Amino acid sequence: MTSTTPPPPNGLAGQATDPRKDSLIEYPSKFPIKVMGAKVDGFVHAITELARQFDPTFDASTIELRDSRAGNYLGVTITITATSREQLDHLYRALSSHPLVKVVL
Repeated sequence: MTSTTPPPPNGLAGQATDPRKDSLIEYPSKFPIKVMGAKVDGFVHAITELARQFDPTFDASTIELRDSRAGNYLGVTITITATSREQLDHLYRALSSHPLVKVVL
């Protein structure tokens, strides 16, 4: 019997694919992440520390802050150097699970 499964369109059967080619992001690249949470002491510091855990080259001087209209919430934009999809996924999970964080975009 012969196989009825056609070969892959690129003709590279059995070869590993490069996950960087499956992404719309070119690595490494600067990648902004907006984090929103209650405007409380320690919020910006906590976000900065998480950014540094996942990007040792993170420059805290690039942080952008924006108060909500009523002043109860704070938007913090961090720009990290993204090196892989895995790094971004782990950072998003860490930020989203932090008790001071309400939203991560």
